[in-house]
Amino acid sequence: MSDDNEKMQAQWQQFFGPNLGYVQEQYDIFLQNAEAVSPQYRELFEQYGAPPRTESMGMKTPFTGANPSELRNGAAQVETDLLKKAISAGQLAWNIRAFGHLAANIDPLDLSPKASAKMIEPSTYSLTKSDLEKLPPECVWEDAPYPLKNAWEAVQKLREVYTGPIAFEFGHVHSEQERKWLNERAERVIPSTSLLVSEREALLRKLLEAEQFEDFLQRTFVGQKRFSAEGVEALIPLADEIVHELTNDGARHIVMGMAHRGRLNVLAHVLGKPYGNIFSEFHHSPNKNLIPSEGSIGINYGWTGDVKYHLGANRSIHSGQTAETRLTLANNPSHLEFVNPVVGGFARAAQEDRSKPGFPVQNLNLAASIVMHGDAAFSGEGIVAETLNFNNLRGYTSGGTIHIIVNNRIGFTTESHDSRSTHYASDLAKGFEIPIIHVNADDPEACIAAARMASEYRTLFKKDFLIDLIGYRRYGHNETDDPETTQPLIYKKIKAHSSVSRLYADKLIREGSLSAEAAEQIKRDVLNKLKAAYDQVKGQEHKDPVHQAQPAAYSLGEKRPSTAVPMDKLRDINKGLLSWPESFKVYGKLQRILERRTVALNDGEKVDWGHAETLAFASILADGRPIRLSGQDVERATFAHRNLVLHDSETGDTFCPLHELPEAKASFAIHNSPLSEAGVLGLEYGYNVYAPETMVIWEAQYGDFTNAAQVLIDQFISAGQSKWTQRSGLIMLLPHGYEGQGPEHSSARMERFLQLSGEENWTVAYLTSAAQYFHLLRRQAAITNTESARPLIVMAPKSMIRNPYVASPASLLSEGSFQTVLEQPGLGGHPQRVERLVLCTGKVAVDLAEELDKSADTNRDWLHIARVEQLYPFPEQEVKAIMNRFPNLTEVLWVQEEPKNMGAWSYIEPRIRELAEEGTTVGYIGRPKRSSPASGYQQIHSFEQSFIVTQALVQKKKSAIKSGR
Repeated sequence: MSDDNEKMQAQWQQFFGPNLGYVQEQYDIFLQNAEAVSPQYRELFEQYGAPPRTESMGMKTPFTGANPSELRNGAAQVETDLLKKAISAGQLAWNIRAFGHLAANIDPLDLSPKASAKMIEPSTYSLTKSDLEKLPPECVWEDAPYPLKNAWEAVQKLREVYTGPIAFEFGHVHSEQERKWLNERAERVIPSTSLLVSEREALLRKLLEAEQFEDFLQRTFVGQKRFSAEGVEALIPLADEIVHELTNDGARHIVMGMAHRGRLNVLAHVLGKPYGNIFSEFHHSPNKNLIPSEGSIGINYGWTGDVKYHLGANRSIHSGQTAETRLTLANNPSHLEFVNPVVGGFARAAQEDRSKPGFPVQNLNLAASIVMHGDAAFSGEGIVAETLNFNNLRGYTSGGTIHIIVNNRIGFTTESHDSRSTHYASDLAKGFEIPIIHVNADDPEACIAAARMASEYRTLFKKDFLIDLIGYRRYGHNETDDPETTQPLIYKKIKAHSSVSRLYADKLIREGSLSAEAAEQIKRDVLNKLKAAYDQVKGQEHKDPVHQAQPAAYSLGEKRPSTAVPMDKLRDINKGLLSWPESFKVYGKLQRILERRTVALNDGEKVDWGHAETLAFASILADGRPIRLSGQDVERATFAHRNLVLHDSETGDTFCPLHELPEAKASFAIHNSPLSEAGVLGLEYGYNVYAPETMVIWEAQYGDFTNAAQVLIDQFISAGQSKWTQRSGLIMLLPHGYEGQGPEHSSARMERFLQLSGEENWTVAYLTSAAQYFHLLRRQAAITNTESARPLIVMAPKSMIRNPYVASPASLLSEGSFQTVLEQPGLGGHPQRVERLVLCTGKVAVDLAEELDKSADTNRDWLHIARVEQLYPFPEQEVKAIMNRFPNLTEVLWVQEEPKNMGAWSYIEPRIRELAEEGTTVGYIGRPKRSSPASGYQQIHSFEQSFIVTQALVQKKKSAIKSGR
């Protein structure tokens, strides 16, 4: 026998009987997919090929004691049967790992019927205890961490691991490396981990703090809402453990999001908000009989503010002598899951270094996020899926979020069988390959084990992890609600069920880890602390809350920031923008377009919209202000005017001139986004709030796509400053304009933004020139990260992008500034003769200018046109000054292309009437009221547009379309 044959024989000698059958089965799998078998078998098969048949081994079997060649037919049949049983045992083990969760002890009240667990029963595979006792444990569990006698013991241990108070779902994770790590932790680390006596005592204290806090609020502030955590009190030690694990792993920022269920408890015991502050907020709350709704103005009556269970908080955690971690809980309205992308934006902003040119440098270890979900909301709200999709997207990932479903098994009054179509509330996460742990909320030590595993996975793999914390809800949706009217049987069970702190204290007492007296003393200490905090608040004089001062908004009467850029600097920047590596092959057609910009700054030439935007970005970077631009197709832009990321026509490589610009002093991030509006806009808002020094821009593919993000606009962007003093300078670019493209791509719903305008909460603009855009961007950059910062809403152009009437001479960039109102040149030269003042904004103003140039009628002394470039805050003084120039003014007309019940008319009419002199007619020219924003027929659109323009320019005292009254 050759040396090679001896080596091969030695390799196969270690396998015999059912073990060899198992190896043969693994070899069959290896032939189909080498990655599906363990590395040790893969290496074995790659080196030695197929395993031999039992008869060729020349050895005795452990079952008969005879040489295989001497076996009688009956003995051979015995071995064949055992080989089959070994294979069946392997299948049983695989299914215990995959489906053990169906039989797990994860429901504290056994509220839901158990799913079928036949897949993990030996009898399903025609196996008996006797059969399994004859097989070695390796048939079921290779490298088991316990000394096992046979396959029966291995099966029992696996069932113990996978059907206990923690249920594991990892089969949907495609990565073999991750799956192996997850199963190893489930089978080796978690079962062998036990808490120290001191840790158990600390855990009991945390549970008692959570429970007694809720009980104290229930007794002290009768009838006031708090959305208690009772039934899922384990959330508090669970979240706290994750925070400390992530902190110990080096995270310097931990950002959190959650709805109102258990929020006050998290604020008190994870964020460290003093009890006295919370009690004071309850004292200031109006009586529920006066303001019964959940959205009442609560503690903040007299000013806007928000209810106490929507508010966020910050805390600093010190680990070691120098390390400090910033812990942030985001403010959140009652729109439950919409805080998810905002938290993602917080984390992304905290991870990025924006101090140098190029893309920001991201450090995923620097920040981590925790998001707590409701069970009904996780499966019911589409924003959840939008946010989960960010995890592997380079422009949006923050290296994994730890998700906790605070699963109390019920919505407002709706049970789970009416709120989702899936078995678990967590099933959506499977589509994103997120590992899932289901844990019994009545087993706090299991919750701590889940927290540690989740934190370790996120730190190691930089991916999402989900913990489904399964408990119940002790009271109704809120504390004024009687749940027994709709769930009498469930609440009969709940009333008879002990709290988790009582269950855990009893366990520690039984095990001898803690005496009954010590447990009672901990409870007294917790209660005394609550009473002391309340007595201190109760003894203070309570006054009505004072209106919290709003940050100073940018006032038109103040000295305006300088936004002009010297011509020599513009030319240097322009040269850099048109430079790319010699070997880089720009697409020929695009190169010719870009090369036209080389002369655009010369006398007699003009700068178009896209060029003005690029120059603005470049000059802002040169001033040291980082920029982040995101949205669908923003690298090129919907209308191909931007092209800030160039593609090599031969290699496909990319190049961004703004990344190599010599003058740049800060980062420039530009990312094509997924097809998501709410999720992406929420992330950009969160990024801007957490990194306020950054100029953050979100561009909609079309303006009406903001429909899909309305909650973020209503609840966060427009009102965040007023409700939470949460400042943002976010820019939204919303393509808008009537060009015959139909109802869906005409209107950015300007009227909605104007309706939401108040307290100088943002700026709404509809511009008519490239220079205006240049200066507006630079003005926004100048007030970013100041007390004047506020969002900017721009009705961005479509066809106007390339309209020569919109292009501007370079001198307006180097010498001009942003004008809230522009006047049509060539009109108003004889103020005494002007009888009609046309006010308009945006594209229709350009349509009027084009018609004036085409018209043969040159006698326009009776007419003047002014463009309101900034709609909100309304430039009252500028408009009034224009009116005052014309002593014989008889009519002021607002002209728009949107229907009368849309656009700016409803917003602008009372303002014009207030400014117009008595006796001056205020009228409207535009489309009549409609339910749909625009016609779907090009001919009708063109006719209506022409009619609007003609009526505005015809000298008539009364117009058929004018209907201002």
